[in-house]
Amino acid sequence: MNNRVEVRDFLTSRRAKVTPEQAGIPAAGQRRVPGLRRSEVAALAGMSVEYYAKLERGALAGVSAGVLEAIARALQLDDAERAHLMRLAQEANGSSALLRPSRRPKQWAVRPNLQWSLDAVTAPAIVVNQRQDLLAANLLGRAMYSDVYADPARVPNFGRFTFLDSAARRFYPDWDLAADMTVANLRTAAGVDPHNKDLHDLVGELSTRSDEFRRRWGSHNVRIHGTGVKTFHHQAVGDLELHYESMGLIAEPGLVLTVYSAEPSSPTAQALALLASWAATTTEGDRSPAHHLG
Repeated sequence: MNNRVEVRDFLTSRRAKVTPEQAGIPAAGQRRVPGLRRSEVAALAGMSVEYYAKLERGALAGVSAGVLEAIARALQLDDAERAHLMRLAQEANGSSALLRPSRRPKQWAVRPNLQWSLDAVTAPAIVVNQRQDLLAANLLGRAMYSDVYADPARVPNFGRFTFLDSAARRFYPDWDLAADMTVANLRTAAGVDPHNKDLHDLVGELSTRSDEFRRRWGSHNVRIHGTGVKTFHHQAVGDLELHYESMGLIAEPGLVLTVYSAEPSSPTAQALALLASWAATTTEGDRSPAHHLG
């Protein structure tokens, strides 16, 4: 990805999101741009308009941390956006190679002891990489994401599933939110590892095949998440409202373990118990819920 273009588009998109009211600037006269003007960002950041305009055109090489922090404050960046800006600056300086994850063989295989650890978890548990490939899961995690595993010919991927599989519209009751989160995760990953060819290829494929993806990718939203609540509609057991905790695997840089849980005695807890029964009686070759649950 072209660093200068990424910087320009990211800063421009962030500037457009901040209203004068949010920045404490009196809204006077006709405004021809959404959000803040360059001159307003420059004033809030304590620099000249000419200098900020140069930075917004993508010239971040050599910019100090203090200047970046000033821009982050002026644009009211959240933690994920601030980290993304810093990574773009590191890339502009040619220093991101020092932080770049080591390349993983394309045919990565789950280590037996990692799979044993997953299997020891009684709740749904999965392992995902930055490209949003679903690399490993325990039995309940695989049952929960049975739709994502529908194509045995390729590694399951949340980006492809969300935007190219019609089942995603049923699986995610709030599909728009799920789609936004998926793209923000991929955009964040692209900032962390801007030279990842596999990730570039996925983004290119999704941009070509999905207008919904292409529009969201152009928004330049990024995201850091570690905990929260997600809702699903499973083909076999119905609605699920699951809390999740995500954590990086120290022995596997770039991989994230996510464990889902339900509030005790809730309808979702009962549905998970039913899902566990379905998973125990469903073979790899037959994932039809109707066959097993009637």
